[in-house]
Amino acid sequence: MQAGRPAHVIAWRLATVVNVLTETPRTRTLVLDVPGWPGHRAGQHVDVRLTAKDGYQAQRSYSIASAPQDARVALTVDRLDDGEVSPYLTDVLSAGDRLELRGPIGGHFVWDVTLGGPLLLVAGGSGIVPLMAMLRHRAAALETAEVRRDVPARLLYSSRRWDAVIYRAELAGLARDDATLKVALTFTREPPPEWAGFRRRIDRLMLAEIAWPPGERPHVFICGPSPLVEAAAAALVELGHDPTLVKTERFGPTSGSACATSPSER
Repeated sequence: MQAGRPAHVIAWRLATVVNVLTETPRTRTLVLDVPGWPGHRAGQHVDVRLTAKDGYQAQRSYSIASAPQDARVALTVDRLDDGEVSPYLTDVLSAGDRLELRGPIGGHFVWDVTLGGPLLLVAGGSGIVPLMAMLRHRAAALETAEVRRDVPARLLYSSRRWDAVIYRAELAGLARDDATLKVALTFTREPPPEWAGFRRRIDRLMLAEIAWPPGERPHVFICGPSPLVEAAAAALVELGHDPTLVKTERFGPTSGSACATSPSER
């Protein structure tokens, strides 16, 4: 920063809940009207601050789920039973309520169609949230099949069980309507009956099967629990992918970055 030039300040704004959508038994999407919202890029996050009647405040970070083209901001929150913020957001907050948020934040873990493809997304659990913003942005921006051929996308998404797959119906619809988007699911605990797909944690063999050859130079975004992110990133580099094109976000007790839920709550 140049001497004498003030740092950019991201202001706190008062957002109003317009709608609350149920994604899974433990996950809700808050659709927010945010006056003065400056716009965001797919992959960015916000800070959310709650203030109790006695003045006590709690603050957490949540990835933005909505596409930059959307007029409203959507946050998808996974409830943590011992969390300080997420139970209130998922179980108490309703349409008409207000909360404070600050953002958008983050410039490393972002993608837009101008960067081109191919696009490889790897998610674990609620790590799907910022990647869903990318897929929604892609679907909204790429209006013709001719353009879509230039930005093919693949998603590999790990969940514990079928009812824990966030955005399950929307992902199926996006893949059904777009031949250049491939969605692959893997289940680590309880796959659905007669499931013929992957039934294990994401590993090198699985990534080799799903990912493009390294020579295609895909843009790679990985988000999820720290062990998944570290293992997937290392495996892709070992397979020959350019480390500079592999971007990661993670949640965990020692993580300092946001990935759908706050690291301090994960």
